[in-house]
Order: sequence, then C-alpha cells, then structure tokens
Amino acid sequence: MIKPYSLLLLGMYALTANAQTTAPIPTLQPYGKIDKEDLELKSCDFEKDANAEVLFVKGDVYYDDAFNVTKEYHKRIKIFNDNAKDAANIKIEFYGGNRSESVFSIQAETINLVDGKIEITKLDKKLIYLQHLDKLRDAYVFSMPDVKAGSVIEYQYKWNSPVFYNFPDWYFQERIPVRYSELDTEIPEMLYFKTQTRTREPYAKHTTSSIGRSAGTGADAIPYNNERELRAMANLHSLPDEPYMNSDVDNLQGIIFELTSVRPLGGFLTSFVDSWAKVGGALADDDDFGSQLKRKLNGEEAIISKASALKTEDEKIAYVFNEVKNTMKWNEVDRWYTNDGTPKAWENKTGNSAEINLILYHLLKKSGVKAYPMVVSTRDHGKVNAVYPFLRQFNRAVVYIPVDSAKNYILDATGKFNTYNETPSNLLNSSGLYIDKESNMYDIIFLKKSDPVREVTLITAEIKPDGKMSGTVQVNSFSYFRIGAVKSYKTDGEKKYTDNLTDGDNNLKISSLKFENMEVDTLPLTQNIDFNLDLTGSDENYIYFKPNIFASEYRNVFFYQRTLFIVNTHFNIAVAVVFFIVKKLHNSFIITLFV
Repeated sequence: MIKPYSLLLLGMYALTANAQTTAPIPTLQPYGKIDKEDLELKSCDFEKDANAEVLFVKGDVYYDDAFNVTKEYHKRIKIFNDNAKDAANIKIEFYGGNRSESVFSIQAETINLVDGKIEITKLDKKLIYLQHLDKLRDAYVFSMPDVKAGSVIEYQYKWNSPVFYNFPDWYFQERIPVRYSELDTEIPEMLYFKTQTRTREPYAKHTTSSIGRSAGTGADAIPYNNERELRAMANLHSLPDEPYMNSDVDNLQGIIFELTSVRPLGGFLTSFVDSWAKVGGALADDDDFGSQLKRKLNGEEAIISKASALKTEDEKIAYVFNEVKNTMKWNEVDRWYTNDGTPKAWENKTGNSAEINLILYHLLKKSGVKAYPMVVSTRDHGKVNAVYPFLRQFNRAVVYIPVDSAKNYILDATGKFNTYNETPSNLLNSSGLYIDKESNMYDIIFLKKSDPVREVTLITAEIKPDGKMSGTVQVNSFSYFRIGAVKSYKTDGEKKYTDNLTDGDNNLKISSLKFENMEVDTLPLTQNIDFNLDLTGSDENYIYFKPNIFASEYRNVFFYQRTLFIVNTHFNIAVAVVFFIVKKLHNSFIITLFV
C-alpha cells in the first residue's frame, strides 16, 4: 500500500520532471542583432510545413506626460521558401486623416547568411510610401529588399495617438506560426480598462508591477502609479483557413482594450462607457453620416416620382433598390462613413459602402418608405459584441426596414447579386445599430435568418441495359441558393457553371440547361437540365450509383439533402441509404424515393 504522503512526493517529482523537460521560452533580441542559428533555420520547429515564421514580435504601449498613447513595435520574420515572399510586403495602416494617429521612426532591414557571414541590407527610406486610403485612413507601405529563401526580415516603428482612450489591440496569433509574441503595457492608475482576452493557451510569461510617477513639478507634483503588465505567448500555430469560418479577428488569440472609467488625481470616478444610444446619436450628428441623409441628389425627382406611384411597399422598395444597385458601382471599400459625400458619389456613379447605401436610404425615405440607416459589421471584419457599445466594431452602412414585429429587411446595394428581401449572408449572426433621429431612437438588433434555406432537386431518369442513365433534372433554388446560383452563372459563364454542376465527373454530361425566374427576385430560381450518365459502378449482378446528382449542398455538412429521384429501369431494384443498388433481372417498374 502506498501512503498518502508517498503519493504527494511522487506527484511533486512528476511535476518537477515535467518542468525540467519544458521547452525554454524564446527570447527577444535588439534591432539588428541576430543569432546565426536563426539564419540557418530550415523550418518551424512546431509547424514543419510553414512557409514562414514570426521569430518574435514585441509591442511596448505606454503614456507620456501629456497622456498621449505610444506604441513601439518590433517584428522579425523568417522566410523559409519562395512561397512566403508576400510576407516581405509590409503595410502599416493608421487613422492619419484626422490626425488621431501617426506613425514614425520606421526602420526595416533584410538579413541573409552569405558564405557563412551575416549580411544586412537596409531599406532605403525613399522606398517607404504613404498611401491615402480615404479621408481618414492612411498607410505606409514598403517591400523589404533582397528577400529570398532563408532570409530574415525585421522592421520597427512608433505609433502615437493624442486620444488617451485609443489604446491599441494586440494579437498574439497570426496567419503564420509565431515563435514568440510579447505585449508590455504601462497604464496610469487613473485609467481603468476592461480587456477582452481571447486566448486558448496559457501565457509563457505574465508579470505585473507598479511604477511610481508624478504629474507636475516641484511642490505641485502629484504622485501616482503606472500599472505595468507583461503578457507573452510562445509557439503559436498559424490560423488556418477553415470552411465556413468567421473572420480572423473572431478567431485569433489576442487582447482588446476598452476604457471603462477615469478617476482624475484627487477627483471622482467618471464612467467612460458609452451606450448604444450615445453611439447612435453621435452617428446621427456626424458630418460624414447623419448630415448626408438629407442631401439632395441630382435627378432624384424622377426616381422618387416613379417609386411613389407604385402600389405596394415591396414594389417601391424593390424598384428603388434595383435603381441604386444598377446605377452605382461599389469601389470595394467598406466604411461606416462617407468619403466624398453622397451627392458626389451619385454624380460619379461610384462610392464606398456608406455612400451607396445612404443614397439608397435617402431615395427610399423620399419615396415614402419607413426606412432607417444602420451600421453593421461584415463577416471579414468580425462579429459585433453587443455588450461593448463602440463604433469601431462597425465597417459598413446599410438600410434597415422593419416590415412587422417578426420580419424586417436589411438592404445592401453594394452587391450586384443582392436582393432587397434577403439579408446579405456576410452580415448574418452579428448585430446592427439602426438610427432613428426623428424619434431619438438608436438600438442594436441581432441579424439572423429564421426561415430555412431550401433547394429542391427532382430527377426523372431511365437506366438502360447497357449501364447508362439518361433523364431530366429540375432544381428549384430558394433564398441564398438562388442568389449563389445566379451569381455563379452570370459571373463564370455557362460553360464553367455546367462544369461545376458535374463536379468533375467525366461520366456525367449535360446536353441542355435552361433557367426560369432568373430576373424575378421574389420567385425561386428553376433550372431544367437534360443529362446522360455512364454508370461505371457495376458488376455481373448489380449497378451502383449515388442519387445525389446535381445537388451541390450534398458536399456541405451543414445542409440536409433531400432529393426526389424517379427511375424507370429494366431491372428489379434494391435500395441503400447512400446509393442505389440495381439488381439485374428482367422486369421493369418505376420507383419514387426520398433520400
């Protein structure tokens, strides 16, 4: 029998042994100094097939005496092969248009091992370019010099913001593996931040401390503390692309900072948490959002007059929506705010998502439709957390129309294949904030699709004694299936579309394809297909085949497949759940089967 204290000693020994065998925590290095082992490194130790690896990335975020926020950023990347050369194209985005952020002190260099010697090629600062993305956003862009398989690239810069609550987020994980990522923050004790910590693995380092500071000079100096916290993670696998995955932002391991309250030295605690009503009110008064809603558009009278003459609300909505969708070209820029303004965008027939959809709102409102502007977040931008009322969670403006207590429309005229009666799929399962300035109501609602999305496939076919099948297929596509089919056909053309229908099966041939209701948004899309299929799965007694012909959703694990299959055959038939088994006898009959 082992006594309890013996078990305790054994457990302590096991823990000690495990700690001794744990891999050492990677270390940081000063800019320009590198170990030759990193230059000789051939692959990532914990992700062997990676094309590149972040050797380390470090961020120091702190406040100066004027309470400006500063971030010092230093990153080093190992390039393993030519497939990773895109990692050498650097883009540093920031809000420079309104001077709320600035980036400076950029340095960059490429380090190679040539004939056993370290060779450093510095980036010429003349090759650092400033891009104006829109009226608010800027970016510094540059490409690292002399990059090849085996290179190590590194760059550093400083970021500054005079807005004391504009504390930058930090993501430990990236699209390529990360050997070591460290964030060191130093925040004055009078600022209270709430953090959304999205980590699935323990920190490699985590320390806290207080550092004495003072505001003012001499006898008037007021002492206070800066709260320092160091967080680090090591050996993080890359974030891979997965089917049906949300945005990187929703899945990467990282920390998001939100200021919740401020206690001035010697003063009282003041809440800094906004409400959705306050955010909506600010939007309603914003020059690049609310002030655009009533701006007159050149030639708008003709559209408004025609829409107003239509009988039903849906007819008005559909007409105005299609007019804007077909007139305007989206410039692929997503913003909740306008860049050039709605009148100029309408005149140029091109604009960002806010300009196009605020134009749509204006025309609907003038036509007598009860509509409201709304800000949303696309799937790529990340899911809106309704608990945190912050404007930066949104990146697109749309139009919200409440139909009744159980139904509403979310209109987005940026997509040429969007319809007025279907919420765009890349906005679902997140939240939108609608703005009703007239009633002083601003509320957040969850965007969802309550009704099931259906596609019904009816196949009528004949199996001949020579092992061939011929017949017709009718595919009725509803909702997102309809939108997807129309987009695919009009974008790819008929040949590529039919190739996709056969899913690479050389034994399946389509002889005819006809559509019904392609231009009618309110009706299901009907596809009538004539086909021939060589049934190659057979032996002396049986023919085998899958009944899910032309059913694309059969390959999607989130959809339940239902196909009506009517077969006229010269054989007696036995049926399996996944495929048909046709037994070769001499009587013929017709069966109807749901699978």
